[in-house]
Amino acid sequence: MGRHQQLELLPGTLDLLILKALARGKMHGYGIAQILKETSDNVLEVGESSLYPALQRLLLNGWVTAEWGASENNRRARYYTLTPAGRKQLAAERADFERMVAAIQRVLQTA
Repeated sequence: MGRHQQLELLPGTLDLLILKALARGKMHGYGIAQILKETSDNVLEVGESSLYPALQRLLLNGWVTAEWGASENNRRARYYTLTPAGRKQLAAERADFERMVAAIQRVLQTA
């Protein structure tokens, strides 16, 4: 199947995906977007207009912290790190998401 078209993210899944990306370690926004794109085989492309408001939400909730540093090309970049509360949130959101997907699959598989 060669369908690699862009898909709209389900509401609420962007935060989950960002938390999952940050479980790998400290990253700047562009790096997070690249991880999501690469690991989804180019299906999930998250633009700045979605990514940065989501990161701000995660900061306000205490699930990530941020600090300024230099990027690979020596530009000023804000690096985000998952907090212990963010790890707990990731586990909870992942469990909820997997329950939801399983429920939707059950409905779709009924005659």
